[in-house]
Amino acid sequence: MQDFTDKVAVVTGAAEGIGKAIARAAAAEGMKLVLADIDAAALDALAAEFAAADVPVLALRTDVSSPEQVDALADAAFARFGAVHLLVNNAGVAVAKSVWETTPKDWEWVLGVNLYGVTNGLRAFVPRMLERGEAGHIVNTASVAGLLSVPALAAYNASKFAVVTVSEGLHHDLALRQAPIGVSVLCPSWVKTRIAESGRHRLGEEGAVQAGTSVQSQKIGQAVFQAVQAGITPDSVAESVFEAVRAGRFYIVTHPESRAGVRVRMEDILENRNPTLMSL
Repeated sequence: MQDFTDKVAVVTGAAEGIGKAIARAAAAEGMKLVLADIDAAALDALAAEFAAADVPVLALRTDVSSPEQVDALADAAFARFGAVHLLVNNAGVAVAKSVWETTPKDWEWVLGVNLYGVTNGLRAFVPRMLERGEAGHIVNTASVAGLLSVPALAAYNASKFAVVTVSEGLHHDLALRQAPIGVSVLCPSWVKTRIAESGRHRLGEEGAVQAGTSVQSQKIGQAVFQAVQAGITPDSVAESVFEAVRAGRFYIVTHPESRAGVRVRMEDILENRNPTLMSL
C-alpha cells in the first residue's frame, strides 16, 4: 500500500499510546479516520482534536473483546466512509503474574483484548475489504513478548505469541487468494505508554488486582513499569509502522537489539537446548 491520501484507516486502542500516534500519523498522510477505544472521554477528546483540524473522523467507544461491538464498529465505518484500507488492530492490556498466580478473570481479560480483539477485527473487517477488492493493509499489534518468552507475564506472552501466529496465517491466507491486502505484525519492545497501568480499565474490583502476589512477580512488574517509562516514543513506533506498510514488510521489530534474543530462542529450539532467559 503506497497511497494513503483520502483512504480510510481504522485504529483500535486509539485514545492513547501507540494507537494515538498511529492515528495522528494516518491523519498526516491525509487519511480519514475511524477510531475505537474503551476510554470514551479520551477518545472523544482525540476525535475533537482531529475534527478541529478538518480531518474526517468517526469515533466509537468499543470493547474489542466483544464481537458485537467490533461488528458495530465495522458497520459504522463502512456506513460512514464506504471502505476501509488500513486496519490497525492495536488495543492491548497486560498483567504481571506468574502462570500459577494468573486468575481465570486475568486470562479472560488479557486474551479477550489482546487476542480476540485482533480476531474480532479480522472477522468483522476482512471480508468487506476483500469484497471491495481495493489495495489495503492490516497491522496487528503484538509485542516482542510474542517472539520471546519472559517470566511473570504468562497471559501477556500467550496472547502476543498468538497474535504473531494469527498474523502469519493471515498473511498466507491472503497471499494464497492473491488478495491486494498486505499484513504486518508490530512487535515493539519498551514504548512510553500506559500499558503497565492498563488495569484501570477493568470493571469491578478485579481492576485493582494487577501485580502478582509473589515477591518475584512484584519485582518484575515494577521493572516492567520502569522500562516502559524509559522506552521509545509512540511517535517513533508509528513512523516504523508506516514505513513497513509502504514497503510491504511483515515483521515490524522496533528495537534492533530484540533480534539477538529471537536468534537465541530459535537456536535453543534447533539445538534442543533449554530456554535461555532473555530480557525484552
